[in-house]
Amino acid sequence: MTGTEDARAGRARGAQGAAPGAQGAAPAAQGAAAGAQGAARSAQGALGLRGPTAERATWTRTALGASSTLDLLTARFDRHRYAPHAHEEFTVGVCVSGTEIIDYRGGRLDVGRGAVVVLAPGEPHTGRPGSSGDGYAYRAMYPTPHLLADGARTVPHFREAVLDDPELAAALRAAHTRLSAAGGPWQPGAARPADPAATLAAETRLTELFAALARRHATTGTSVREPATAGSCVALAVRDRLADGVLAPPTLTELATDLGLSRYQLLRAFRTTMGMPPYAWLAQYRVTRARGLLESGLRPAAVAGLVGFADQAHLTRWFRRVMGVTPAAYRSSVRAGAALGAGSGQP
Repeated sequence: MTGTEDARAGRARGAQGAAPGAQGAAPAAQGAAAGAQGAARSAQGALGLRGPTAERATWTRTALGASSTLDLLTARFDRHRYAPHAHEEFTVGVCVSGTEIIDYRGGRLDVGRGAVVVLAPGEPHTGRPGSSGDGYAYRAMYPTPHLLADGARTVPHFREAVLDDPELAAALRAAHTRLSAAGGPWQPGAARPADPAATLAAETRLTELFAALARRHATTGTSVREPATAGSCVALAVRDRLADGVLAPPTLTELATDLGLSRYQLLRAFRTTMGMPPYAWLAQYRVTRARGLLESGLRPAAVAGLVGFADQAHLTRWFRRVMGVTPAAYRSSVRAGAALGAGSGQP
């Protein structure tokens, strides 16, 4: 064999020897890639970014003294659309990113970052992403009329639902952050956040904030109620029938026949007065009943049938459409808040 042939043979043997090394490097590279993907998934999980979207909502109940509580919601949605619903409390919220569209009082509210939103008790409304394409995130408090009236001496009426007040928005957001942290679930081994002095400070700050909100943006007096009409009387009669028959509600035909109306006339009267069709009102009423049962300690599987839902999955779908969170998450948060209130040392 010549020197040239020896050189060629040596190069061939070297290439063959390098091949197993390259083959061994491939699984290592694949393993490193898988590890990077796993780390990314872990990071997303820590931030609540599970699945294809970054949707997350956390409900918190914090104690304000021995007999008063305040509910708070921290939410970030890409696609979530709220069903028409109403709250027994005021809704005081701050949009922290993105844009949201809210149907309210027969009109449309376009809410952008930094805006303060105030919705009155009992007023039907919805919520969905705006046109920005990046979803919407907000912080909301749900003060009772009594709590909001504390600083204003009377229940305030807000003619405008969307307010441009950067100073108040920043203060409300800061208060929400502090109260959400104080009302979070307690972990064994951690210092209990329930502290009478901290509770006193929170109540003081909230009273001042709600007083400022009313002083700056509420109108004098209360909203003027329209006189009762034939349509509103029909709607209230249908509402009462649905509430009484929550487990076995009457059909639309039965309701219309009993009231001497066509189905269309009944639907128009009910929607005009209540802001939603009868089936949507019944669903949100069932959710309201479910909230009380969950707060008492019952589990979602047991609650579903007690309020007329077919099963737990049916309850969960409607509960999230109305409340933004699942029944299980709501139950855990409000019971944690009740436990903190019981251990706060308040008289």
